[in-house]
Amino acid sequence: MDAPNLNAISTERLDQVDAVLERFFSLARARAAQHGVEYEKLWGTLQANASGGKRFRPRMVLAAYRALGGRDPEAAVYVGAAFELLHTALIVHDDVIDRDFTRRGNPNISGSYRDIATTAGIPLPLAEHRGMSAAVIAGDLALTSSYRLIDRSGVEDSIRSRLLEILDDAVFASAAGELMDVELSLKADVPEVDEILAMERLKTAVYSFEGPLQAGAVLAGADEDVVTMLGQFGHDIGVAYQVVDDLLGVFGNEEETGKTTLGDLREGKRTVLIAYAAGTSEWREISGLVGKMDLSRGEAALVRSVLESCGAKDFATSLARDRAQAALDRLADPAVPEGLRHELEPVVDAVLRRVR
Repeated sequence: MDAPNLNAISTERLDQVDAVLERFFSLARARAAQHGVEYEKLWGTLQANASGGKRFRPRMVLAAYRALGGRDPEAAVYVGAAFELLHTALIVHDDVIDRDFTRRGNPNISGSYRDIATTAGIPLPLAEHRGMSAAVIAGDLALTSSYRLIDRSGVEDSIRSRLLEILDDAVFASAAGELMDVELSLKADVPEVDEILAMERLKTAVYSFEGPLQAGAVLAGADEDVVTMLGQFGHDIGVAYQVVDDLLGVFGNEEETGKTTLGDLREGKRTVLIAYAAGTSEWREISGLVGKMDLSRGEAALVRSVLESCGAKDFATSLARDRAQAALDRLADPAVPEGLRHELEPVVDAVLRRVR
């Protein structure tokens, strides 16, 4: 999941998140060099894949932490960096599962190692296997490293245990969501809307919204009712974000999103749009096109037209807005400090702006 541009959320200390990650990777590369140049190169490739993002998950950690009066910013930076490494691990593995060799138009880890192999004259099937194998290893390294950064945060044992529990819950949920996504993609019948929403919440919302916000709150010493509320807020806004992401994957402006509007349709990606359309009489007009690997732009335009005429686009847009409103309603809870409300209302607004 690519993050929205949340300018309203403070960028304070994000440079320190980058510094923590830079230092971590520098030490890891030096350590890896003792085991050979190829291992050192893998760490370098992993670092490159972890660089350049908008640091959305650290922003969530820091937003909750600052708003709730946290007083140990260095620890918050380490926790934010841990969630960023978790994000790196999950997208690396997700690309392997999806057999993708690029991300945002550039070679990912699988693609980088595949290209090195093909340049050396290795046949494509073997080269692709090499690429995906390297990506699995790199994703494993990023995943375990996220736990190590929590350990290095320097917080007392009880807080560290709680943070590790939140991180582990995020990993556990994301794995369940990824498995659901794989299984739903193999079903002959299009799944129900509720199945799609459950999958998207587990796969992305928990580790991108719920976990980071709760981690920031725990680190700041917030009351448990606030921690619980942040999980509920993260649930609602995370699902809203994913529905919007699915809308943009079909109807978005490619120059603005950096993502083709053909990919999801060619893949036959199971989204709220597709789940809703499958329950209408107009589905038969496009059922043979959704999932067509060589779908043309003209055929894609027909699919979009039907998704609009059958009400799928309006349904998904309304669903995203309803979930965003539910998130806002969470912030009206008297237990929510004004500062936290001020930090998180722009998150909701940023999600809604993407469908305007």
